Amino acid sequence: MVKAVKQFSVFLVNKPGILSQVCDELATKKINVVALTLMDSVEHGVFRLVSEDVERTKAALSTLNIPTTETDVLSVEMPNRPGALADVCSKLNSHHISIKYAYVTSGAAGGRTVGIFKVDNMQKALKVLTDRRPGRKEKLVVKMNRAAKNH
Repeated sequence: MVKAVKQFSVFLVNKPGILSQVCDELATKKINVVALTLMDSVEHGVFRLVSEDVERTKAALSTLNIPTTETDVLSVEMPNRPGALADVCSKLNSHHISIKYAYVTSGAAGGRTVGIFKVDNMQKALKVLTDRRPGRKEKLVVKMNRAAKNH
């Protein structure tokens, strides 16, 4: 499944207990986090997360008085196997869609994983990743196989 979702970026001052405070608030409000990443710099960390409930997450984070932004990102359910991430990246690249950043879950139900992608053209990426028609290379293989059978 491919869909557009809201991602929250929470800007954390680099001092002990701040991440714990955010995670405790999400846990207290029973907000399930689908995917997350945390990166740091000298001045602050950026905790990015996608949850199951946007409105409840927004409300919970607003009580903390910590700078937070919302961004539209792609959520892509993929098989949890080698090459799955490469397949998505290649498909986006072949349609000239730039990936600004990405992160994935370690695994989800049914042997699946969820990839979160910040792209430069959300509508085009949604169309490309939901299009079930074969690409040019796949069509060529099908035509070659048909031609071989006819000879």
